[in-house]
Amino acid sequence: MHFGHEQLDVYQLSIDYVAWAYNLAKDLNGPDRHARDQLLRASQSIPLNIAEGNGKGINADRRRFFEIARGSVMECAAIQDCLTACKVINSEQNIAGKEMLSRIASMLIKLGRRTHELREGALLFGGIQEQKDDYDYDNDNDNEKSKDGGSPRERQTIQ
Repeated sequence: MHFGHEQLDVYQLSIDYVAWAYNLAKDLNGPDRHARDQLLRASQSIPLNIAEGNGKGINADRRRFFEIARGSVMECAAIQDCLTACKVINSEQNIAGKEMLSRIASMLIKLGRRTHELREGALLFGGIQEQKDDYDYDNDNDNEKSKDGGSPRERQTIQ
């Protein structure tokens, strides 16, 4: 059984970011422990709010959760900037994390603008289901497009 949010590219990418943040957090100790805890909390907030928002039946409620998730994206970016300024992480690490965060933020903006109608059973399995062209975001660094114009993370629509 799969829930609707598990099929969203933005959810899958946010889970990838959580894994990236956890890997980074392994090296944050001592005076960096507060930033570590904040990064872990903020990174987890992204997929949690995407999942909760996707299950909402009212568009305004959905958008609110997607905006909270986007706020957590911005918080993670700021934490990374603080860690870079204090020379705890290098600029390459910061750029790698921010590339994921930039894509997540763009996807959340597009997802928040969409409206949906619930079908029978949609709340159980998650309200939104995405199509191939749902995320038409601008990112000059996006080199993940395949020859057919699709992204490797595209998911099939739930039937």
